[in-house]
Amino acid sequence: MKRLLLSPRLLTTAFLLAVVCTATAGQPLPRSTPEAQGVSSQGVSAFVEAADKINTLHSFMILRHGQVIAEGWWKPEAADKPHILWSLSKSFDSTAVGLAIAEGKLSLDDPVLKFFPAEAPADASENLKSMKVRDLLTMSCGHYAEPKITNNAPTVKEFLALPVPHTPGTHFQYNTYGSYMLSAIVTKVTGKTELEYLQPRLFEPLGIENAKWDASPEGPSLGGYGLYLCTEDIAKFGQLYLQKGKWNGRQVIPESWVEQATRKQVPNDKAGHAKIGVDWQQGYGFQFWRCTHQAFRGDGRAGQLCLVIPEQDLVVAITADNGAFQTELNAIWDHLLPACSAGPLHENSAAHQLLKEKLASLVAHPLKK
Repeated sequence: MKRLLLSPRLLTTAFLLAVVCTATAGQPLPRSTPEAQGVSSQGVSAFVEAADKINTLHSFMILRHGQVIAEGWWKPEAADKPHILWSLSKSFDSTAVGLAIAEGKLSLDDPVLKFFPAEAPADASENLKSMKVRDLLTMSCGHYAEPKITNNAPTVKEFLALPVPHTPGTHFQYNTYGSYMLSAIVTKVTGKTELEYLQPRLFEPLGIENAKWDASPEGPSLGGYGLYLCTEDIAKFGQLYLQKGKWNGRQVIPESWVEQATRKQVPNDKAGHAKIGVDWQQGYGFQFWRCTHQAFRGDGRAGQLCLVIPEQDLVVAITADNGAFQTELNAIWDHLLPACSAGPLHENSAAHQLLKEKLASLVAHPLKK
């Protein structure tokens, strides 16, 4: 076997590039004061006080203009402690699909059965035959109710055997099993789990380390849940989408995918989730929810949240163990948004000191059942 020999100059260049890339990838988000980014410390404190009344929050991080202006962990939670994302995993699932589409490995209008001929039922219905990747992304697969996954063991064959009474694309129904199918498709066309596939394409560019994603017995990542990340990782993901897929000058996710994934693709105002609150009636994208205030989000069971508010150049990441989604969002709408100004504010050292003391004293409340 021939060896490839590089000149010392090329080796030096390659080494320097590797060092620069590693340093850039591993850098934490920049920090700033609220006032420097046009947010009052009093407003942030009011948000924290409202959040502290929610049983129980675990952490939050607020970014304005790409700078972390406030962050907190309710003890015993900590900055370096990975947190289960539950269905916030779906937005990462969607991102893997978008990247695979950009690489030409599949398309939005590919029939789902195209990828699994061996698992398809012999008497596949016309609705099942017409189900497309797009329908999985928008949770409009055609099922009457949300299919249940037993013992964290989803299978492609079980999903394809489910009745499909509605024409795909016409009926929004929250569908974690459909999110698993997206993961299974990514594995089918790339030969990698979504965790493996996203490692060099998303996690490494953002400096996200030690991501964990539980897998099904079949092999693919669970897709719709099972991802574990730290709070800052969630904030970076939101900032990436706020920046239309660009990170450190590199287009990590195609801008066109960001626009498609985060805009309203289907209505969801008549679905069961709409009972939670007004922010569950604003439409659904590709595994992202639309919100009031022209915002969008990924979210997960028990209060996991990655909220992006483009009009304010604002990102809020939250981890929690509660059932108070709308209360979390209301704390942002009621206290944080009014605290945002168009330009920098005069520093307020007294208010900022009170905010820091409040953040240092956070302790998790027991969850009230």
